[in-house]
Amino acid sequence: MGLFNRKLGVDLGTVNVIIYGNGQILLQEPAMVALTIEDERVVAIGQEARDMYGRHPEHIEVVRPLREGVIADYEVTEAMLRHFFQKIGGRPLLGGLQVMISVPYGANSVERRAVHEAALQAGAREAILIHESLASAIGAGLPVRTPAGNMVLNIGGGASEAAVIAMNGIVVAESVRVGGLRLDEAIMNYVRRKYNLIIGQPTAESIKIQIGAAVPLHEDLSMEVQGRDQLSGLPRTIRISTGEVVEAIADPLASIANAAKAVLERTPPELASDIIDRGVMITGGGALLRGVDEYITQQIGVPAYRADDPIVCTAVGAGRALEDAALRRRVEGVSYSR
Repeated sequence: MGLFNRKLGVDLGTVNVIIYGNGQILLQEPAMVALTIEDERVVAIGQEARDMYGRHPEHIEVVRPLREGVIADYEVTEAMLRHFFQKIGGRPLLGGLQVMISVPYGANSVERRAVHEAALQAGAREAILIHESLASAIGAGLPVRTPAGNMVLNIGGGASEAAVIAMNGIVVAESVRVGGLRLDEAIMNYVRRKYNLIIGQPTAESIKIQIGAAVPLHEDLSMEVQGRDQLSGLPRTIRISTGEVVEAIADPLASIANAAKAVLERTPPELASDIIDRGVMITGGGALLRGVDEYITQQIGVPAYRADDPIVCTAVGAGRALEDAALRRRVEGVSYSR
């Protein structure tokens, strides 16, 4: 089936782009692009570019066109979106594509317009913005239509945001440009300081996924890590444990928890009581970190729970909002058509 008149929910993330349509996830690929340095010609996009990261020749660079949840390189983002739209359709776009695309709550007007324009230039006939927190709450199955308060904490790759939602709208929200990539950087810095070992972001991400945790585990995990010795310049192997990762990522995790605290402090009392009863839903890739629900619960004093499939919640919610006339009218975004 082509893309003519198709409606898509798009999670335009710093780390991954996820597209939802026709009741299913149609695409989930890294938000990465490989370019030639001299003339900025696109060499690879998505998973192919991710596979090249850290292994490419000198005349090529692999970039993330989004940084901290917003567009850092407009032209590359547009090329990436066009590639993904065409990959789903399997043929040139016919101009009938409608998209609901996520933006961080903290994005300014310039950053929001860049997302709109990139989607339109990539082939969409209509682009509607939706805040990531609202989309992720819808995708997680929270009853956002009701007057009762629902709280979501979306931990993305480049940014995290907490929000209280009721009656299809955001009542109060807080966004911080701290996410999974900042956790990776914290691990890289920790290994460099403690072991004089330089590791890359993919290795740090692997450490986070394989043995990482937000709180100490009953049984400490460990793994061997290879990198380049900072003094000799030669390859060296160390062993790192979960306890060390917990120590390494403490500061960025605290920033994320503080965003949730700030939202609770500004929440109207009637809604606050609902949140105490219902708890906080954690979405986004960061929700997969071991013990993050326990950590958030400890930090904010309100039970926190991980969504069933946290990575795809934003894309699913955006897609569902696009199909729902009432939600479309209430989303806090701006629609552009052509």
